[in-house]
Amino acid sequence: MRLVVGALVGLLMVQGDLLSQAPVVRQPPPTVGAQAPKDPDDVQSPPVADAQTNGAQAGGKTNGTATNGSTNGSPAGGFPTIKVETRLVNVALNVVDAKGSPVGGLGRDDFEILEDGKPQKIAVFEKEATTPLSIVLAIDASESVMTSERLEKEAAKHFVRALLREQDELDLMEFSDVVREIVPFTNQPKRIESGLNAIQHGDATALYDAIYLASDRLAGTSAANGRRRVIVLITDGGDTVKGARYTQALEQAQRAGAMVYSIIIVPIYADAGRNTGGEHALIQMAEDTGGKYYYVVDPKDLEPAFAHVSDDLRTQYLLGYYAPKRGTDSSFRQIKVRMTDAEMKGKYDLRYRSGYYADAR
Repeated sequence: MRLVVGALVGLLMVQGDLLSQAPVVRQPPPTVGAQAPKDPDDVQSPPVADAQTNGAQAGGKTNGTATNGSTNGSPAGGFPTIKVETRLVNVALNVVDAKGSPVGGLGRDDFEILEDGKPQKIAVFEKEATTPLSIVLAIDASESVMTSERLEKEAAKHFVRALLREQDELDLMEFSDVVREIVPFTNQPKRIESGLNAIQHGDATALYDAIYLASDRLAGTSAANGRRRVIVLITDGGDTVKGARYTQALEQAQRAGAMVYSIIIVPIYADAGRNTGGEHALIQMAEDTGGKYYYVVDPKDLEPAFAHVSDDLRTQYLLGYYAPKRGTDSSFRQIKVRMTDAEMKGKYDLRYRSGYYADAR
């Protein structure tokens, strides 16, 4: 039995015109074994960590307090406590050679990072990102895509089993006429597999609504420990529902700091008569968010495409810097990462998100 949760819809669909076009229908997680999992709406959220003690891990705006040597945090000798707001900006980075193979073994000094053209000090560096992942797997359930349902579901199941670790979480959505959240965030592969078996077909394709809602869902996840946010789409690239536009979907993805990976299913790769507008939009979105895209013609190629996504996430570098404070604003700040060695600049290709919104969560 499906449960329509109006509160969640209101939270996700912050724009009234989107609400009437592509509501999110949410149902409890599928039953696994003899015992059904607890309804996620009955689960209380964990307490919010104290910003002063855990702010360095949160990856968002935090308040650091200087106490002039006081051990209990109170002002010493009548001097006032100074609070400084900082924001750690994490940037997942892929480095590949001319053949597209990942390049490992690089160090902090091999990179420089700029915000709006101004160099920033790299405060965090990981050679191979092991930070947790929050992933939304959004599957186009329109009839034009679900042509080989068994192969598509099996490929997705193998992807989940191979990628999901204890510290990761994955949310499963489907989209056709509407966007439906089948399984809320979980790290249990069996719940995702059961959800994949519950996918329902539709006629239309609410693609940009799906990206918008998946991004908003990711924005609500914890940013602790440099958590990376990812959207994986399986779609033919066509949007046939009057709802969110491309620009709205892209902005929401950038506000969430989400990398968009698109597995684009096309009937014939070189078909000159097909509409490529949606494909080009997904390619541009991947470039702007630091994600990637893959073409799939034969359903048998879905599994290798999923493997490429998994490998891409496992071979990322993680760079972080503290954003300069420029007052309260909602501007988009451009990020530029480049190699410090002139010879390396010509050898390797760098892929990362193009920027972030100053007021994003």
